[in-house]
Amino acid sequence: MFNPEKFRGQRACVLGLGRSGRQAADLLKRHGFEVFVSEENPLPHVKKLGLPAGVEVETGGHSGRVFDCGFIIKSPGIFPKSPVLQAARKRHLPIFSELELALSFMPKGITVLAVSGTNGKTTTTTLLGEILKEYVLQKEPHRHVFVTGNIGAPVSAVADEIRPQDFLVIEVSSYQLEDSTFFRPKVACLLNITPDHLDHHGGMENYIRAKARLFKNQRTNDFAVLNGGDEYCARLAPGLKGKLSAFSAKAKHPLKTEVFFDGDEIIFSAGYRLRPPQLKGIHNVENAMAAALCALAVGVPPQIIQTVFDRFEAMEHRIEPCAYHKGVIYINDSKATNLDSTVIALQSFDKVPHIWLILGGRDKGASYEVLLPHLKAYCKQVLTIGESMDKIERELKGQFPLTRCGDLKTAVDFAFAHAKKGDIVLLSPACSSFDQFKDYEERGRVFKRLVHRRVKQERSSK
Repeated sequence: MFNPEKFRGQRACVLGLGRSGRQAADLLKRHGFEVFVSEENPLPHVKKLGLPAGVEVETGGHSGRVFDCGFIIKSPGIFPKSPVLQAARKRHLPIFSELELALSFMPKGITVLAVSGTNGKTTTTTLLGEILKEYVLQKEPHRHVFVTGNIGAPVSAVADEIRPQDFLVIEVSSYQLEDSTFFRPKVACLLNITPDHLDHHGGMENYIRAKARLFKNQRTNDFAVLNGGDEYCARLAPGLKGKLSAFSAKAKHPLKTEVFFDGDEIIFSAGYRLRPPQLKGIHNVENAMAAALCALAVGVPPQIIQTVFDRFEAMEHRIEPCAYHKGVIYINDSKATNLDSTVIALQSFDKVPHIWLILGGRDKGASYEVLLPHLKAYCKQVLTIGESMDKIERELKGQFPLTRCGDLKTAVDFAFAHAKKGDIVLLSPACSSFDQFKDYEERGRVFKRLVHRRVKQERSSK
């Protein structure tokens, strides 16, 4: 763990000028450290990023100034085997994650709950945060709840605000976990593991190992919440030290579970029965199970959990209906940045071939052939966009109808011209957005804007 007093007086280097890098630099500067930030990409408008006065910045590459520092804080998106990190390790420079840096400045006594998994992290983290906020409001108003991490604000952003009795809920990615050596959440929840980020981690086994670090430092008085219906999650169960609570909405599962779904209610072995939130898809039932188990682990009564379940609504970019026009429904699922997310989205609808699926973006290393049985069951046609179009066509051509669109506007225009009453136009790309957009949120909002513009044009032309 990073020890601020041990490194006091030493110059800090922050690698990366993304959100977590900027917040890490700000936190270190507030605590009296001299800070140098090094960004690989050229950024001509650094002054607009709002870094504190006195922070030195270089962009467009990492110079030797990186190695003049006493320690390095690594932004999570930087490849583990990048040349700058390999050179730092050869020089025996200490390298820390933004997550552990932030935790080192927080007081003892906070309750840390961490949620990870390939899919469902944001929904589960948000739901858990809402449950804890309702609990604090009703039972312990002197406490506060902070929801941070991969969900939005980096953990460093709240490091100076949190108090010993507060709850800290963190959405943790595999990138953050692979950099964390001493991270120990009181409640650690792993929702699922399916192929994703294989280009970053160098294969599935490394990806699984990164996720498993969520539980590495837990002790017997901590809690581990695990998907008992997920093969890879079940493999981790024998090595867990924390008290295990498993969940699954599947009829069969490799791990004994404490909760199941009867089609109407979530039923717990302790005797509780809860109605799940009104969210589309069985995956959201499992997200609710996980959030409930995490909340129960820290003493939240079931009736408070039910209060939040009853009011919780679908989140933006996650199987989000955004328009209904001439009998066609338009769905924004831009958050689907891997193949399993797209399968989950397809399975949320009736099993008839009525979906026009917009697929593609920046490829993440997995094969699109795994989609074939689902495409045949649910889709009329695939509309390809982005850098991955050639790969999608190589793997699916001749096996399923494809139309090469190139960009989102062309795909939306094609769908408007061909979709019929009863059809669904679904943006669920199974790829990252970085080839054509800043992030998945921008991609989803552009999709919605394009759809709404076409609806308005067609209505005004009557």
